[in-house]
Amino acid sequence: MILSIYRRLKNTLLTGVVCTTLVFAMSSCEREAVQTLPQREWELVWSDEFNGTAGNAPDAAKWAFDIGTGSNGWGNSELQYYTSRPANVQLDGSGKLVITARSESYAGSGFTSARIKTKGLFAQAYGRFEARIKTPTGPGIWPAFWMLGANIDTKPWPQCGEIDIMEQRGQQPSVTHGTVHGPGYSGGNSIGKPYALTSGRFDTDYHIYAVEWGEDYIDFFVDNFLYQRITPEDVPGEWVYNQPFFLLLNVAVGGNFVGFPTTGTPFPQSMYVDYVKVYKQK
Repeated sequence: MILSIYRRLKNTLLTGVVCTTLVFAMSSCEREAVQTLPQREWELVWSDEFNGTAGNAPDAAKWAFDIGTGSNGWGNSELQYYTSRPANVQLDGSGKLVITARSESYAGSGFTSARIKTKGLFAQAYGRFEARIKTPTGPGIWPAFWMLGANIDTKPWPQCGEIDIMEQRGQQPSVTHGTVHGPGYSGGNSIGKPYALTSGRFDTDYHIYAVEWGEDYIDFFVDNFLYQRITPEDVPGEWVYNQPFFLLLNVAVGGNFVGFPTTGTPFPQSMYVDYVKVYKQK
């Protein structure tokens, strides 16, 4: 239904330059409003292409682990126990990072998975943040590529801010979500929108998920198609996206956003990450 109000527009991609077009969604009886964005020139400043021996952990100079169940399921009533075991997170030897959720009894939890982050290792304010990912599927499966404010230890969530570049409900394999959370608009009151493929599913092929973030905007992309812009005028509380953020990748099981897995949810379920890249504007 969302895409019935969109025209599929192609972006022109030049070396180091991304040119995009933004389509603002309106009701089907209203005309579209189209705004062409200025050219943005990017310089790569950080990346991981996950090259390495199969079974190895991700590069410790770039990624750290969250371990355990977190307080109240990481604040979302999630069901998994996050580990650093190869069974849950490893390189595949072919340039992919694999995060795998499993149905198993472990440390008092009924599921395991992994969550990695660049906290304390890399953070940046503004730029283009992107990853090429093939996501898992099934009711209760919750893959995500996202960012948190690097000041989270002194300004706890949601004051630190959160940018969800990609999160999906496994029971909706053709829909992805881009969202921001901040003071006064977090959790169920977050600001964002879904984006649906016109054909195909996110779990059957790789797709590029990205944001381009500036002082007064955050633009959300799928496969270089700009489907959403969020500005300070769109949030009902403080705009907290003016400081460095770090990156996270994870696959949760259960939680407020997706609900419980069912007897039809297949396990194990893996998210494959081809690369993560971060650019700054020239």
